[in-house]
Amino acid sequence: MAGSGCGNACKRPAEADGTAEGLEAARKRSRTERGGRHKAKEKSSRLSAALFGEDCEISHDQVYELLKYAALGKCYNVTQPSWCRIYHQSHLAGVVVIVLHEMSQLHFYKFYLQFKHLRKVFQHRFTLPPSSASFLANLYGEGADVKTQNNAQGLISTSSGCIPKNSDLQCDPIIRKYGESKQGLTRYILTVEELKKNDYPMKGSPGCKGYVHTECDQQRTDSSPLFGLDCEMCLTARGNEVTRVSLVDAQGQCLLNELVKPESTIVNYRTRFSGITRKMLLPVKTRLPDIQSRLKKILPHDAVLVGHSLNADLQALEMIHPSVIDTSLLFARNEGRRFKLKFLAKAVLGKEIQCDQNLGHDPTEDARAALELAQFFIEQGPAKVAELNLEMLLTTERLTEVSQNKSALQPQGCRVQKQLNDPPHLSKPCFLDCLQVTGQKPLLLGRQEVDSSGLCQSNLSTSNKQILQRALEDVPLSTFSIVQFSLGPEYIASHLPAGFCEKVRSKLTDMLTIYAGPFEESFCLKSVKKEFGKCGPIQSLTVVTETYQPYVCIQYEVLEAAQLAVESLDGAKVAGSCIKVQRPVTAAMLDCDVLIQELEQDIENEGVIYVAGLKKSLSETDLQEEFSHLEGLETLFLPKDLQSGRHRNCCFLKFQTSQSAVDALEVISSWAVKGSKLRSRKALASGHLWRWIWQMNHSSGKQVGNSLCEKTVPLSDSEQDLRKKVKKLDQIIKKLYRSLQKNTLCVVLFPGTNSIHESQSGLGLMGIKDNGGSSAC
Repeated sequence: MAGSGCGNACKRPAEADGTAEGLEAARKRSRTERGGRHKAKEKSSRLSAALFGEDCEISHDQVYELLKYAALGKCYNVTQPSWCRIYHQSHLAGVVVIVLHEMSQLHFYKFYLQFKHLRKVFQHRFTLPPSSASFLANLYGEGADVKTQNNAQGLISTSSGCIPKNSDLQCDPIIRKYGESKQGLTRYILTVEELKKNDYPMKGSPGCKGYVHTECDQQRTDSSPLFGLDCEMCLTARGNEVTRVSLVDAQGQCLLNELVKPESTIVNYRTRFSGITRKMLLPVKTRLPDIQSRLKKILPHDAVLVGHSLNADLQALEMIHPSVIDTSLLFARNEGRRFKLKFLAKAVLGKEIQCDQNLGHDPTEDARAALELAQFFIEQGPAKVAELNLEMLLTTERLTEVSQNKSALQPQGCRVQKQLNDPPHLSKPCFLDCLQVTGQKPLLLGRQEVDSSGLCQSNLSTSNKQILQRALEDVPLSTFSIVQFSLGPEYIASHLPAGFCEKVRSKLTDMLTIYAGPFEESFCLKSVKKEFGKCGPIQSLTVVTETYQPYVCIQYEVLEAAQLAVESLDGAKVAGSCIKVQRPVTAAMLDCDVLIQELEQDIENEGVIYVAGLKKSLSETDLQEEFSHLEGLETLFLPKDLQSGRHRNCCFLKFQTSQSAVDALEVISSWAVKGSKLRSRKALASGHLWRWIWQMNHSSGKQVGNSLCEKTVPLSDSEQDLRKKVKKLDQIIKKLYRSLQKNTLCVVLFPGTNSIHESQSGLGLMGIKDNGGSSAC
């Protein structure tokens, strides 16, 4: 069972004898064993993702996070992915990744009606960056450990060509935070905002009354002196109180190493961590005010304090110091996670601290380690630190510990790094090898397969039908599978048909556009804009004068706004005229009503409604308060202009059930917020689709599709053939999905395209089978 970290999951049925009867028998045994296990379990796995919002582009590394956790889980010390959560991961029956090569988000929405199964099964969708040459390798952590002659030139071999060795450094949180170039120490001093966010004691802050200021108020420069500080605390009747303080200077010399007797009675010495015992503190006369005075005398007026999670030390010292470098924040990680000081000292400095044989932590040793880490970071620069690949070193260390603890035999050819001192850029552990270390059997099927060197080789003679047949036979025998499909070599050769992207852009523009009229010659355009603006954010508004009487062409920024205008204002009296509201009549728009209906019924939009007519002066907090009375409300998404960052006059509300959404629609229809009457309807586009439409809408310098009538052009033979291929591909995935066991995590990936002509974002869909229809909580 993928992710059941306790060993049972790793046991496989007896090997089949290679015949059809043997394979079938093995499959039945596997299903029986797993079925029996799951009957005994009460809980099912659940998947939850905060993907309803705007920021829903998920990196390839984040997909890797998800797959690693799903397959290995907490029992193997793998943390939850930073962008979603799997509940009861140990109950997963398996993990299946379906990769649709040469396809992008553009394909999914171009052939939206043909992907009937995909859009009705997977509730969670997210955008992927355009595919890289090593997309497939990135899914299981491969691609950085194969040595080739190109390494001397700074290149590493991948599945299809060579990429710069440090090409993924741009995604490193350290590079994102500090850039690549070396900078002085003042760049790494915490800002006032960072001090507040990380609960540092500050002048005037609640709870800091009576705290002593170090009076180090002189302007800091890149030559200001660094001092390492660390404290050990015991638990008293008041809480944590300092019992030992150490201060070291920039050369690592100890300036202060004092025991401190707390004012309150100690209830737990925490000797295992603090190293403090009752016997040690008995003769001590030094109190906290004494330490505060000594620190004030020692520290020069431009001193910069360095420590690991130094906020806790300063809180215990009841002191305020304005300039600190916190190594737990300096060595940045994603999603607020932090490396431990012990790990950083070993991985970066090659030093062992906080050894198990020692009685508690040595604060002088910890203060010196934090100081040296800061000095290393400043001297070497962010790029050198990022190249250490600390995240992967930590993963490798944990997997090595797990492997040793479980006495697992490493199979021949496994490339999991055993030594932290191996060259970092050649040390990324292959996810497939990680699975093998834990006794699981990974499976990779498709036109691209891994050879003995670890490189992916393409076999264009393999058809989707053959891949499906193998998948139906082998996936039940594996706990982790990657199954690859493609539209075919003939489609790959021609790549995107001519005008493919422009057709999608044109259709989207037409769906966002409505025509209203006729109006009187002297009508007020401002009143028209005001009335139609109540349906949602308007991108452009122009007067059509070629007709006998004036019409107005309005292009919205969200699909719901255009549809709401058609539904609520057709036949209404606007600017003194009874008007008709309609969309452009084009060949591409003939199935618009069908498409709108399918979007409404899309599982991704289940329980989601669109609300317009909001005043722009309202903040997200105001809206949360206004809508908090709606029963079953789960999430509020406030779309923002991606250029200005300002929110629009609309929002999306996601409810726990579809019935709650229906009830909310009835309530909102009579609501007015701050004097503005609200308009609402079922949602058509979630966060990732809204963002994609906005980008397509703004990436074109010209307006397209703004004519009332356009000559109908029949589909070309190649496009008709392509629709059939896509529909058949959807059916193939449906067959594979149906064969999966309940509680299987299934992820479908459109990798996207990346060429010199144009790049297209990818798309991911995911769900856990038979969990409320798909996934979602």
